Amino acid sequence: MAVLDVAICGAGPAGLATALYMLRLGHRPTIFERFDAARPIGSGLVLQPTGQAVLHDLGLLDAIRELGAPLDRLHGADARTGRVVLDVRYDSLPRAGRGLGIHRAALFGVLHNAVLAAGIRVVTEQEVRGLRDAANGKRALIFAGDRLSEAFDLVVDCLGANSPLKTYSAKPGTSRALSFGAIWTTLPWRAEGFEDTALTQRYRRAGVMIGVLPVGRSSPDSAARAAFFWSLKPAEYEALKQAGLDAWKQTVLAHWPEVAPHLDAIADFPDMTLARYAHHTMPNPTGDALAFVGDSAHSASPQLGQGANMALLDARALYLGLRDHPEDMGKALARYAALRRWHVRLYQVLSAMFTPFYQSDSRVLPLIRDVFVSFIARIPPAPQFLAAIVSGSLLAPLKTLELKRPPSV
Repeated sequence: MAVLDVAICGAGPAGLATALYMLRLGHRPTIFERFDAARPIGSGLVLQPTGQAVLHDLGLLDAIRELGAPLDRLHGADARTGRVVLDVRYDSLPRAGRGLGIHRAALFGVLHNAVLAAGIRVVTEQEVRGLRDAANGKRALIFAGDRLSEAFDLVVDCLGANSPLKTYSAKPGTSRALSFGAIWTTLPWRAEGFEDTALTQRYRRAGVMIGVLPVGRSSPDSAARAAFFWSLKPAEYEALKQAGLDAWKQTVLAHWPEVAPHLDAIADFPDMTLARYAHHTMPNPTGDALAFVGDSAHSASPQLGQGANMALLDARALYLGLRDHPEDMGKALARYAALRRWHVRLYQVLSAMFTPFYQSDSRVLPLIRDVFVSFIARIPPAPQFLAAIVSGSLLAPLKTLELKRPPSV
């Protein structure tokens, strides 16, 4: 098998996991990162059993579990009546495993430490702007200022939903901005009134959604944390800030008084991050000597909690494609795309279907959610189906990607 020089653009979880898999194949990965030092972006996420299986395969699951907060269910109630409208339990599906609330810094730290320990080259302060063809079918990266990198046999785009390399895909597809996003922050975990093994949410129709997610610790010596989010339209964010922090807090408390201890830790709007969401599915996540992994290939609203997990599965699939076709890059990339095609498309469709029930201006959809869905969700096999959706196990991606089920905790 020829040893490949692989350029990996972006040092997020997708890029770091991809680099570890490329090294496992005996290739020479180099990670390019635009910041002066690789670092995490964002608050918390749910590491589903699928994502845990990839980390288990990389030998990193124990380290992640030491930091994360095990999750048994996703629970949501109407902010006005207290009526339970969402109760998805992982144990409804036999052997599904548990979710893991994790701080993005913890996931980044475990992966980044593994990359450094493996001696993988990481080049910082290099903002990738494009690609240029080189000799022998190789490609060079174009950086800011029109500087060029050395030539690589394979470029892996892990730059996220706004990647400038999307135009180099064989079929880039189109991106649709979603009207709703959220403001996120990470706060000290306050257990009073909250389950420490549940993502808890409150809704008011589909225009208001508040969530508290235990995410464990960002490092072994730090205190327990929680991710807090408030759904809103990004277009209304400036008006929200102009009205003042106290006015916003009073609005939140009117919907959910129990979050007062969490709100006390927010001193000003800069303590929170505005997240904008878009829906994009790349019909073919490859190009000439080019693969797209994670959000650069498929992005969606985080309602189903699959983003980082899908990226980790992508990294595993790319590994399998190159492993199975070591002498033919075209076949290797075609295999990668085929391994992920149906799982990605199914979850993209599900995300597009479910999101308006929780984030939209509709008055009918949340009524259906609150009255009919909450009732039907309690009747088998609906609980098992919902657990399968949330755990990421529809279409059996672990079997497809030759992954072992992560050990239970």
